Amino acid sequence: MMTGFGSPSFGSPAPRTLLYSHDTFGLGHLRRSRTIASALIDAHAASSALIVTGSPIAGRFDFPERVDHVRLPGVIKLSDGSYTSSSLAIDIDHMTSLRGAIIEAAAREFAPDLLIVDKEPWGFRGELASTLDLMRARGTRVVLGVRDVLDDEDLLAAEWARKGAIDAIERYYDEIWVYGMPQLCRPLDGLGLSARMRERIVYTGYLRREVPEWPAEPDGEVPAQPYLLVTTGGGGDGSELVDWVIRAYERDRALDLPALIVYGPFMKATDRAAFDARIARLGERVTAMAFHARLERLLANAAGVVAMGGYNTFCEILSMDRPAIIAPRTRPRREQYIRARAAERLGLVRMLEPGRDGHAAATMADAIRALAHQPPPSSVRIPGLLSGLETIVERARGEAPHLVSVGG
Repeated sequence: MMTGFGSPSFGSPAPRTLLYSHDTFGLGHLRRSRTIASALIDAHAASSALIVTGSPIAGRFDFPERVDHVRLPGVIKLSDGSYTSSSLAIDIDHMTSLRGAIIEAAAREFAPDLLIVDKEPWGFRGELASTLDLMRARGTRVVLGVRDVLDDEDLLAAEWARKGAIDAIERYYDEIWVYGMPQLCRPLDGLGLSARMRERIVYTGYLRREVPEWPAEPDGEVPAQPYLLVTTGGGGDGSELVDWVIRAYERDRALDLPALIVYGPFMKATDRAAFDARIARLGERVTAMAFHARLERLLANAAGVVAMGGYNTFCEILSMDRPAIIAPRTRPRREQYIRARAAERLGLVRMLEPGRDGHAAATMADAIRALAHQPPPSSVRIPGLLSGLETIVERARGEAPHLVSVGG
């Protein structure tokens, strides 16, 4: 029997899981929630999962049977760090209230046994507050799920203090699931959690990905020959990486491993057009597409990967066991850099860091050529590395986890 506010989630005949994914920008939160929802419904034939998401492209993804989503009105972040509605002519406070009301209505009618909140304990600008009160009142088990790396400890501590995140965790949450391994990062250290909550931190392991079999129209054919997959995730901040790879192929005509670049749906159209023009001059050595809903399929067939190293891409690299070059961003968050540095230290990937390795075309070309001799991630033995989904299913059932960190 679980301890805490809630009871074991999958004890009911038809358990329901509500997953909250605020998704103001990018793909990471929605893709992670979709993966977890799929694992939970696969584990129980009568279960259902509902994802509440702000992602503007949620409708472009496949959802398996018994998983659905509610699309929240979208918001975007401005250059000064503030937020505004992406479509509606209402101010951000009104937008937050509207989104909160939709979330609460969905939670009330869906009546979940388990609520999994992705990353933000209060939700976007506190929009989860009334839903958390409702879930607490009806005895729903509430879990905070966080990725393996959040940000530098000092920056994260200041951000969480400003948002009152610790207060929300202490008041409402039964457990915290860290979707990673403590050997790489312990993202909640130094944040001021109580001893009671530190004992409820579960390191699940990374979330294993499979090549999906869900029926849908293909986004593009997978090349038959060996190729290098270049992925930027959502693509909103991926132009620098794509430029670096294209420069490598422009400079080094002997680089003969064909590259397939997936820009990501949020890359600027002007950047894509400029890249397309350069790619056209490279012949069949480089091709590109804007988006692919089943990136796992592309990654599984790749000879190697060049990526920025967001959470989902890292899980896919581990799952498909592909040798990878990670060129992480360092702003506005250092999440990708922290993850890549730790993964390189363990021998899981190779990192290219402009400050250490330079940003020359030859640097990228040499790294791509060396992929043929780079050991895959499976050459490093870390027990439980990809046990995340199994651990989550066990916790949903109220069973003992594979990996628990006491002291967070």
